[in-house]
Parts: sequence; C-alpha cells; structure tokens
Amino acid sequence: MKVDAHQHFWTTARSDYGWLTPDLAPLWRDFLPSDLAPLAQAAGVDKTIVVQAAPTMNETLYLLELVADDPLVGGVVGWVPMLDPDAPTLIERLAREPKFKGVRPMLQDLPDDDWIANSELDPAVAAIVRHDLAFDALVYVRHLPYLARFAARHAELRIVIDHVAKPRLPDGQGSVRTTTGVHVGEDWVEWTRWMGEFAEMNNVVCKLSGMVTEAAPGYADDAFSPYFAFLLSRFGAQRLMWGSDWPVLNLNGDYASWHACVERLSSSLAKEDRAAIFGETARSFYRL
Repeated sequence: MKVDAHQHFWTTARSDYGWLTPDLAPLWRDFLPSDLAPLAQAAGVDKTIVVQAAPTMNETLYLLELVADDPLVGGVVGWVPMLDPDAPTLIERLAREPKFKGVRPMLQDLPDDDWIANSELDPAVAAIVRHDLAFDALVYVRHLPYLARFAARHAELRIVIDHVAKPRLPDGQGSVRTTTGVHVGEDWVEWTRWMGEFAEMNNVVCKLSGMVTEAAPGYADDAFSPYFAFLLSRFGAQRLMWGSDWPVLNLNGDYASWHACVERLSSSLAKEDRAAIFGETARSFYRL
C-alpha cells in the first residue's frame, strides 16, 4: 500500500481557516477529493491521510462527512479542544467513526510555545491512547524541548512529528556550512540535537512532509538531502513516512515534483525501506 500521510481539503466558504486569506493566491480556492484524485493516481498512491487545517470541531466533522465514502482517503486526523473538560468524551465519540485516526492541535499557531507540556492535557491524552488513536505534532524547532517532555511523559502515545519540525532550510542567506561542507539552515545544530533525542523514543515517528514550503524558490534535492540523511540514520526508514502536504505545497512546488524528489533521495535504499517510507510506516501508524 502506497500512502500519502499528510494532505488537506478545505472549502473557503467555511470561514474557519484563520490562516487562509486571499493573499495566499495559490491556496485561495476550494480543494476537494476530486482535485486530489488524479494527482494521487499519477503518483501511484493508494490511500491518503487528510489532516485538519482549522482548530474547530466543525471542520473535523466536515472532513469526516466529506471522505466517508471516498476510497482514496484512509483516515482523518482532526482537531479536539484538548483542554476542555469534555475532551475525553468528544474523543470517544469521534473514535466511533471508522476513518477517525488521530488528533492534531495546531501547536505552531498557539501563543505559548510550552502549551504541549501542560499536565492538564493528560485526560485528553489518556483518551487518545485508550481509543488507539495517533497524535500529530505540528511544531517548529523552538517547540521541540517541550514536545520532548510531553513525549517522554506519554510513552504509550503514538506521536508523529509533522513536516520534520519545519527547520530553516538553506536559502543562501541564513544558511551555514557543516564541517563536511554541506549547506544547512541556521538552526541545524538545535534541530539535530532534538530530533536525535526523539529518535531514541520508540513512540515517535516523523513525516517527510512540509519541506517544500520551507525551501527557497527553485529548490533542488540538495536542500533536503542532509536532513533526509540525518533522519534516516537516526529513525530508520521504518519510522519515516512521506506526505505531500498538498495543497499547501503549491506555494512553492507541486505534488508530482515533491513525490519525485523523495523518490530520488531514497533511490539507493533497499526495496523494503522505500516501501516503509512510502506507505508501510503510515499504514501501521494510522492503523489503516
């Protein structure tokens, strides 16, 4: 099974996407299953995971209804008000939906970087674990110390770090050179430190997604290769999963190009390792 572990749908008329404005011209329209289907088919994708893009229960319910009968979409990662006293009950209700596979708070948009370390989240986390659901962590590098505390405290929770934690990729301005002469982003040292720690936690995996929008325009494979190599050496292919982040990646690329890029980066790997990155890790993690 070939899986796209991270994509989105939205309808602009819903008006609950605070980040989505007409200024983001490539994204300012409806993106629906009929738009994704030909792209996925061309890439040989059998299943996808649609991920929430608005911090509302209404959007989560909208997604579940939208994809209920769609054979391409294998699961939905939704949003739940995790600090709400009713969060465990809401999670229990959502878990009855066959395609509900996980929860994602939009950590990158919250005013407090340490929100995820709040022990008051524990009842919601316990409900996620109890119903065998996953947890998507949408973070920047600055959130990683707090996420590490969270992951260590909840070792029974399946966690995936979205978009490899969005490190700053080399752009010709803020880039630095490693001791081996490879150009990397300016937060490379901090990123490698924390991602190395997560690699030691058996409950944490990582998505190879969201990197296109962090890269300079006209990016080449070299922009991603040191990050890919580091993650592969620490996590191993069985704990990495490819995701398109469609349609957000349209800001700086397209579905086919990003899929081909990761295919090239992984071309020297064994067949079973490529199969893990392009499907088996996501299939197992999201219980498809």
